[in-house]
Amino acid sequence: MKLDTITDQPVIEAERCVLRPLRLSDQGMIEFYTSDERVARMTTSIPHPLPPGSTEAFIKRSIAPGHDECVWAMDATKSGGAELKGLITLTHVDEGQCEIAYWVAPAFWNTGVASRAVSALLDANPLECRTVFATVFQENTASARVMTNCGFEYLGDAEKFSVARNASVPTWTYMRKMV
Repeated sequence: MKLDTITDQPVIEAERCVLRPLRLSDQGMIEFYTSDERVARMTTSIPHPLPPGSTEAFIKRSIAPGHDECVWAMDATKSGGAELKGLITLTHVDEGQCEIAYWVAPAFWNTGVASRAVSALLDANPLECRTVFATVFQENTASARVMTNCGFEYLGDAEKFSVARNASVPTWTYMRKMV
């Protein structure tokens, strides 16, 4: 694992892709993908429609010193694929505890990119988490499978607010103890 010289955030090797810190040049593709209502509706934080300037502000926050959320691009150029297939985040929530979240562009759904990215990030454990949590909207069974396939245990049902839906959405909560 090597560190990105700009963000001091690790670059993580995954099968058929690299998890790398965001770059300002990612703005166009992130904006293109997150403007898709199908993507926004499966997240808690992406609004729909996407307001002008929100992607640039997100990237700048993500690469600024002292950011609370580490964001990586799922970059498959090393294997001849797309430069950006989605994003994955790890957020410190409490001492030794983190939350993982991701979105994948619809063109890459059901290709295994999410499972490979989640596995690689957990294996690297760059924030040295003892426990990692994840929340999945109950209608998103593909993401639920990613969590269970990556060793997460189901904890229970809850709700989270989705900005794109302007509503609370039923969720499943997962946890994985790190060794």
